Amino acid sequence: MLFEGDPEPTPPEGMVTVGRFESPVEAQLAKGMLEAAGVECFLVGENANNLIQSAFRVRLQVREEDEKAACELLAQPAEGEAVDGLDEG
Repeated sequence: MLFEGDPEPTPPEGMVTVGRFESPVEAQLAKGMLEAAGVECFLVGENANNLIQSAFRVRLQVREEDEKAACELLAQPAEGEAVDGLDEG
């Protein structure tokens, strides 16, 4: 699950955060999806999140030039997930 409004530390130069996740598993799934599409990405805070999950969010970061593509990929519905406004029958 993505969380908006979490305090955001300054990412390293040239990197932007494209997602924040409470669950390390969700963060790994998002990372895998981006990597499968050829977008290099990094997880920040994953180990801290494993210690106290409710206190830390895992941040998914990509290079600035990959931000648009990464956001578009992350916004796509998961396979088998219903799309708003479309009838599944």
